[in-house]
Amino acid sequence: MTLHEGEITIGEAGVRQLLEQQCPQWAALPLTPAGAGTENTMYRLGETLLVRLPRTTEKAGALRKETRWLPRLADRLPLRIPSPVYAGSPAGSYPADWAVFTWIDGAEAGPDTVGDWAAFGTDLAGFVRELHRIELGAVRQGGDLSWYRGGELRPCDAWVTRDLAASRPLIGDEQVDGLEEIWRAGLALPSPDRPHVWLHGDLKPTNLLVKDGRLTAVIDFGALSVGLPDAEHATIWDLPAGAREAYRKELDLDEVTWRRARAWAVAVAVSGIAYYWSTFPSFVAECRARVANLLASPERL
Repeated sequence: MTLHEGEITIGEAGVRQLLEQQCPQWAALPLTPAGAGTENTMYRLGETLLVRLPRTTEKAGALRKETRWLPRLADRLPLRIPSPVYAGSPAGSYPADWAVFTWIDGAEAGPDTVGDWAAFGTDLAGFVRELHRIELGAVRQGGDLSWYRGGELRPCDAWVTRDLAASRPLIGDEQVDGLEEIWRAGLALPSPDRPHVWLHGDLKPTNLLVKDGRLTAVIDFGALSVGLPDAEHATIWDLPAGAREAYRKELDLDEVTWRRARAWAVAVAVSGIAYYWSTFPSFVAECRARVANLLASPERL
């Protein structure tokens, strides 16, 4: 399925050719589709490896960032994260950088895989706390470590307002009115004064892996960046209320931070609905589930 302008099409034969040219030691291993997100197409390679191929040449920058920084962060985190084992280069009909990572067993977080949502929320909060505690040293926000979700809400108002309007004919005036109310309330809050931290940037359920009912790994660090922590908490509205309550309690998030996070949740949800409505229905379903949770939350007003 094509999601973006200039998207690269590659199938199993193309991936096999890349392996034969650049990683002959793995070229004979079984190769099976392992899904695709908004940024990458993925293939499982043998039992222990995963090939990730950016959908466009522009999105390859996020993959290069992961191969550079994840080895430096892994030992400081309480859960397993992907480990890059090979950085591939453009070749043949595939014009972008690509990479091979270790395969991590686990199922996506959901009602059929999580045994205790409160425990899940606590575990996720523990991961976020440790990630945000990692010293930046000389690292600063900028270049490939700069992303809008590490900034403030106000610079995003123009495109969020646009996407709220675009979402009206798709999900209805009642829902969009509620989302706009949350967004405007977030804009009215004072600017955050917290120090910059490391950010995963996209802790949605499809990036959270579960084994035996518990959170065991966090994947897809393509949005890794440095910035303000508020938007990191936005994806908690993808999870049930029990997880949200435990997460907030574990991190002791104050009311203003929580409201800013809720506004960020609106921004990301409506951008996904507006952009992917006709091309990526499963992702739109994730965004709509977040909308439902936002509008049902007792702290909405």
